[in-house]
Amino acid sequence: MALQFTIPEMTGFLREVFPQIEGMFAIDRMDEELLVMRLIVDEQHLRPGGTVSGPSMFALADVAAYVATMARIGREALTVTTHCSIDFMRKPEAGRDLLAEARVLKMGRSLSVTDVLLYSEHSDDPVAHASLTYAIPPRR
Repeated sequence: MALQFTIPEMTGFLREVFPQIEGMFAIDRMDEELLVMRLIVDEQHLRPGGTVSGPSMFALADVAAYVATMARIGREALTVTTHCSIDFMRKPEAGRDLLAEARVLKMGRSLSVTDVLLYSEHSDDPVAHASLTYAIPPRR
């Protein structure tokens, strides 16, 4: 399925519909095969012990799945998460951004299913795995 956005267009779309996340995330790669999204880690993302918090990791997985879905369907801001399962597998490395590798497994008319692996930057070992389903509103 051809993408409906370029990276700069998607960044602008996110700025418009989710201004509260400005500066938290960046898109490193977006094509038909893979989306790579970055959580720009700072103090607000840390929990005691100096590691990235679970809610911050969830946010990265969720936003990555949203972006991967939007890239395929176009401007449907009311597309919403209907399911998320996340497994935290190891502690993220301190002082590094987190990367999400998101792959859309199924793109239907009313649902998309996305698989997301989270990594500490410059590491080959995933820190979390998430599976997300998004409900897509009917076309008018």
